[in-house]
Amino acid sequence: MSLRPWRDITRRKSRQIMVGNVPVGGDAPVTVQTMTNTPTDDVRATVDQIRRCEDAGVDIIRVSCPDVESTAALKQIVRASRVPIVADIHFHYKRALEAADAGAACLRINPGNIGSASRVKEVVDAAKSNGCAIRIGVNGGSLERHLLEKYGEPCPDALVESAMDHIKLLQDHDFHEFKVAVKASDLFLAVAAYQQLAEQVDCPLHLGITEAGGFVGGTVKSAIGMGSLLWYGIGDTIRVSLSAEPEEEVRVGFEILKALGIRNRGVRVVSCPSCARQGFDVIRTVQALEERLQHIRTPMSLSVLGCVVNGPGEARETDIGITGGGNGKHMVYLSGVTDHHVQDADMVDHIVQLVEAKAAEIEAADEAMAALVPVAAE
Repeated sequence: MSLRPWRDITRRKSRQIMVGNVPVGGDAPVTVQTMTNTPTDDVRATVDQIRRCEDAGVDIIRVSCPDVESTAALKQIVRASRVPIVADIHFHYKRALEAADAGAACLRINPGNIGSASRVKEVVDAAKSNGCAIRIGVNGGSLERHLLEKYGEPCPDALVESAMDHIKLLQDHDFHEFKVAVKASDLFLAVAAYQQLAEQVDCPLHLGITEAGGFVGGTVKSAIGMGSLLWYGIGDTIRVSLSAEPEEEVRVGFEILKALGIRNRGVRVVSCPSCARQGFDVIRTVQALEERLQHIRTPMSLSVLGCVVNGPGEARETDIGITGGGNGKHMVYLSGVTDHHVQDADMVDHIVQLVEAKAAEIEAADEAMAALVPVAAE
C-alpha cells in the first residue's frame, strides 16, 4: 500500500500485444492515440499533421484508408512516421490487405464487416505475415442489424455481444494479437459496455467516447467517461474523439492520464480560477505559460496562484510555484520553499526559464541514475 492509498489505481490484468514497437496492455503504460483528418493520399499534409501530433506526445496514430489511393500513399506515410500507424479499414477487405503490405502496425476493422469467412482468413493471414495487430472497433452507431433487432436499441449487451462475435472470428483463425473498443457517443452506454466486456476478456481495451463533440464539450464527456474507467483500472490505450485538431486530442488525452496519476508527461499546472484578490492576471498568465511550456516533456509541477490564501500551501506541493503579492511583486517558490521575488513584467519569462532549468536538472539526474544501474547490478 502506498503512502496515499486513496490515489492508488489497481489496473485490470490484460495480456500484452505489440502495435509496431509500442506495447499495449499488460504492465505497459496507457498509450495515447489520435487520428489524422487530412486526405490520406496527400502524403505531405498527412505527415505534417503526424509531426504535430508527435510533438504533442502521441504514441500511436490512426490513418483512414477508404480507397486504393490511400493505401498506396500509406507506405510513404509509415516510412515517415516516428510512431506506429494504424490503418482504419471499413468494409473492403482488400484495403486491409494493402495496408498490411504497406507496413501498417495495426488494422482497425470489424471482422464481421469484411465479408465471407475466406476474406476474414485472408486479412488474418496478411496480418500474421506482416506482423500486424488488429483492433476490433465496435461502435454504438453502427451495430449489426440483427443485434438491433434482438435488443431494440444500442445497449451494453448489444455492444459486448458484437465484440465477442468479432473476437471469435479472429480466434477461430488462431489470431490473438488484437485489442477491442466498444465505443458510443452516450458515455453511460460506453462505460457500461467497457465494464461488462472487461469481465469477459483478457485482451487490451482501447477506450473512447466516440463523436464526443467540440473541444470543450467533448473534453468533458471524454474525461468523465474514460476517466471513470481508468480510475477503476480499465483501459490500455485511449483516443479522445473531438471535433478539433488531432494534436488537441493528444493533449487532452495526456491531461486525463496526468489528472489520474497514470502517466506524467510535461508540466502539470495547478492554478486558481482567479478573483478580486489576485495580485496578477492569473488567467492570461496561465494561458501564456501553457503555450510556452508545451515543449517540456519532463514530468514536473507548477503552481500559479493569484494570492496568499492558498498560494503558499499549493506551492509546498509543487516543483515551482508563484504566488501573487502586492505592488506587482510576487513570491517564487522552488521545491516548496520560498526563494525570491519577481516583478510583473518579468514573471512569465522568468517562470519559463525556471521550468526549463528544472527540467534539465531532472533529466540530468535521471541520466546519471540510469548510468549507475549497470554498475549496481554488477
